[in-house]
Amino acid sequence: MKTMASRIYAREPFVRGRRRPPAGPLARALFALGLASLFLAASLAPTFLALGRGARVANEVFNRTRVPPAPKLPRTSFLYDRHGHLLMALHGAEDRTPIPLRQMPRILRDAVIAAEDANYYTEGGISWRAILRALLVNLRAHRVVQGGSTITQQYVKDVYTGNQRTVARKVREAIIALKLSRIYTKDQILQKYLNEVYLGHGTYGVEAAARKYFGVDARDLTLLQSATLAGIIAAPSQFDPISNPGDAKGRRNYVLRRMAHLGFITKDRARGLSARPVKTSFEQGPPIPAQYFLSYVRKALEQRYGTKRTFEGGLRVTTSLDLRLQRAARVATDTHLGTKGDPSAALVAIDPHTGEVLAMVGGRNQRKVKFNLATQAHRQAGSAFKAFTLAAAIERGISLQSRWNGPPSLTISDPRCFTPDPVTKIPGPWNVSNYADESAGTMSLADATANSVNTIFSQVALSIGPDTVAQMAHRMGVRSKLDPVCSITLGTQPITPLDMATGYSTLAAGGVRHMPTGVVLVKNFSNKVVDRTDPHGKRVLDPNVADLVTYALQGVIQHGTGTAANIGRPAAGKTGTAQDFHDAWFCGYVPQLITCVWVGYPQGEIGMYNVEGFPDVFGGSIPALIWHDFMAKALARKPVESFPTADPSVGDTHPLGSIGGPRLPGVGRGAPVPTPTP
Repeated sequence: MKTMASRIYAREPFVRGRRRPPAGPLARALFALGLASLFLAASLAPTFLALGRGARVANEVFNRTRVPPAPKLPRTSFLYDRHGHLLMALHGAEDRTPIPLRQMPRILRDAVIAAEDANYYTEGGISWRAILRALLVNLRAHRVVQGGSTITQQYVKDVYTGNQRTVARKVREAIIALKLSRIYTKDQILQKYLNEVYLGHGTYGVEAAARKYFGVDARDLTLLQSATLAGIIAAPSQFDPISNPGDAKGRRNYVLRRMAHLGFITKDRARGLSARPVKTSFEQGPPIPAQYFLSYVRKALEQRYGTKRTFEGGLRVTTSLDLRLQRAARVATDTHLGTKGDPSAALVAIDPHTGEVLAMVGGRNQRKVKFNLATQAHRQAGSAFKAFTLAAAIERGISLQSRWNGPPSLTISDPRCFTPDPVTKIPGPWNVSNYADESAGTMSLADATANSVNTIFSQVALSIGPDTVAQMAHRMGVRSKLDPVCSITLGTQPITPLDMATGYSTLAAGGVRHMPTGVVLVKNFSNKVVDRTDPHGKRVLDPNVADLVTYALQGVIQHGTGTAANIGRPAAGKTGTAQDFHDAWFCGYVPQLITCVWVGYPQGEIGMYNVEGFPDVFGGSIPALIWHDFMAKALARKPVESFPTADPSVGDTHPLGSIGGPRLPGVGRGAPVPTPTP
């Protein structure tokens, strides 16, 4: 059984490469005696220069030993939401958050001093009484069971010299400790020590340990918590309050008795507290809010600052996340897709005037599935992509009032539009059909947008060229790779929800593109601003073009395919559904906020049938309902704003889109191919 002395003074190795003391009781006793002699010589050398050759040698060693610059130790970085609420800490193997001494409660400092160095404020850098006491204990035990290190020496060992058991290392430790005691005040050394001491579970310093074990800042530690932390220092593994609460309690009670003995607390209080169990708040914890958003921000920080600075640079990052909106997003998706086996949803909400991502849902549970559906899933956007075709068409002079004929199906034999046959894989004419094979008839381009008429939009894309559509999407902020094929207008190109949200954000901002960002402000550990969001966007569309697209997209919600998204205020949006109901979308916006919702199975292109009462999941169903619920909650505190007035007659009545105009080359009636894209 270990003696109390061994429990009190045992120290865990701090660095690798330690060397064991000489074997055998007598050898170890002589080792301890020699060590004490060297301490004495090193300490007295500056004063007693006349003691002979040994003193001169010791004095030379003392003078040659320099206090090296303190190494730059890793510091934990922190991520906050836009209102200053802590979201998470980022750190590698070492979790360290230095704080000033004034943020360490007196009761914590007293507990550490009682446990580790009762004479700290009255001794020098080393303690002769402690060295001699340790020597006697070690001689009686015939082994090294007790050390004589002061708090200053412990700090030197932790930061400068390591824990290698050699005489040279101990002498260097003692000399540096003596010199540090002349450079810094006691409070300064104590602050450094309490910020660097190892306290188990990868935590260095009392701030990181307080958060790890008790879920509080160091300034809020209670007496029992302070005594528990102070007790850990001697042997972090043995006195671990999580895995060894019994040993931790015994050590904590020892600290309480020492505090009472030194007059820091009363003996009655120490006895009264000793019966209480050791309690920690350490657990896997509740799910971190916005886990997918935080993974998105982490990757962005690593790309900008590198992994080392992100996790060890002590950055203070204010993110763009609004926790209220994030909770609303999660509630909206879970409400409409809450049954086991349901498809998943992704949601991205952006401030169109800054590009700041305010909310992000990337799946159900990031702990189980790391793949972020909001930023990594490239899925067919269906008719939600038509907004880019419409912008390109209006920019080319096609009016929203231009009249188009939309038959139930079209066969387009233009070689630019050839598509592989589903069976033979041989390229052939492109067969386009409307949703549910319904005949749309003749209508304006604005009405074709509201009713998502595929056969009309295929003609629009052909008239302006699919490359023009792809270029417009890229200009508006889409970063996914797009092939300039005719079917691009029907959303056959894989694209991420974040890209779609960015493109629609450009429309909401009147043609000014702001690339998405999850970061508002970055400061270093000294509170100096390192970086901040650039509020200036880039104009990529004429304001009138953007306003005309918005005008048309309002019709989608007012009387078109997206009426389920109506929130009782001016709003614009577009539904989208991919082939065989594999993917369903609703992307929409008001002047203050744009949100894009995707619904689908993460495993791949699987048809969504009989989900939450819907025989088929299309853009105007569950995605529009999720969008409605989220936006209603997100905008509850926002004033109602109207979009800029747009004149739908602006633009030429394009001859290719007018009734009686020349027929598009390669366009004719043909057998419909089901491509549901409401």
